[in-house]
Amino acid sequence: MNKVIAIAWKDALVRFASRMELLFFIILPVVFTFLLGGGLGGGAGEADSRLPIAIVDQAGTPLAAELRAALADSPTVRVTEADEAAAEAALDSKDVVAVLVIPAGFDSDGQDLALELRAAGNEINALAVEQAINAAAARAGQSLAAATAITAQAAELRAFADTAERQSFFDSAQSRARTLLAEAPGRLKTTLGATADPIAYEPAANQSAGQMITWVFIPLIGISALFAFEREQGTLRRMFVTPTRKGTVLLGTIGGQVVMALVQMGLLVAFGTFVMGIDWLRDPVALFAVLFAAGLAAGALGTMLGTFIKSERQASGLSIMVGMVMALMGGCWYPVELFPEAVRAGVQVLPTYWAMQGLLDVVLLGGGLSAVWPEVGVLLGFAALFFAVGVARFRYE
Repeated sequence: MNKVIAIAWKDALVRFASRMELLFFIILPVVFTFLLGGGLGGGAGEADSRLPIAIVDQAGTPLAAELRAALADSPTVRVTEADEAAAEAALDSKDVVAVLVIPAGFDSDGQDLALELRAAGNEINALAVEQAINAAAARAGQSLAAATAITAQAAELRAFADTAERQSFFDSAQSRARTLLAEAPGRLKTTLGATADPIAYEPAANQSAGQMITWVFIPLIGISALFAFEREQGTLRRMFVTPTRKGTVLLGTIGGQVVMALVQMGLLVAFGTFVMGIDWLRDPVALFAVLFAAGLAAGALGTMLGTFIKSERQASGLSIMVGMVMALMGGCWYPVELFPEAVRAGVQVLPTYWAMQGLLDVVLLGGGLSAVWPEVGVLLGFAALFFAVGVARFRYE
């Protein structure tokens, strides 16, 4: 056991001899996870996704207030009130997609009800904002239309004594119309479908799992480069001159790399849990089982590849290429459900596919140890197969 620990420690010192290794060990995985996962907050549905617009209310009338209230309830736009200078600055800095100006003449007398909408010429959401404002204006103008019609009918039945009496009647009719519209029962019943989404996807959780597999598999596959380097330098030959068995060398090298991978995955799990709000620790036992099996499979794959590769340069390039392709096809970057059916069937020969499915079972579906046994079993099968081939072909020269 002392020899195993000594070999593992030697490999760790070699790996981290340069501080640049920390860039690939933790810094880049954290940065990619954070950016691709949408930043802080975990869940995708927590942020207000409505289009931001600024309102400049130059009228200050009850009708303008009705319009602002209708827009505040809009499912399409999110409103903020500002003066004209602040609104234009927000539009220039793209903090809002549009500016709505309610002019001073916007009043219930119906003389000037024109609104001004300002947006960049290349703003693709301008049409959606315009439709939302039209809908809100129509809702806010219902009481105005009703009061106008009632006042016109009243004037036909009995002429008003003067303009003041007509305006008083109009204001009373509009107030009554507002009350009735507010008390009117809804005529539209909305029923949300209960059909479950067949694709289990949540950006933060999926990217956390995918980046974890990507950045851990590549160094473990890189064990092939470690063995190639040892052969080129002649250190493997010198090591076997000592009373050290082949199994001890392999256990020390592979075991040490797998332990470092588990440490790396533990740091990424902690980052996802405490910074991004992902519920990685809902079942620690199931999570550890998947991570351990995935680490063994990747380490065994690197061992097997190391027996076919002659030089360190070949091994380094191949480990990156194989790791990237396996991560992409295994669903670490995009859900495998987006691939054609034939591809979805074919990628099941990759250990990254089963590692990703196991992690998603834990973090998205809340599966325990019994739920992830199929994935863990397949990964251990990959590990056994790769180890058997690697050990059988292992040579020190």
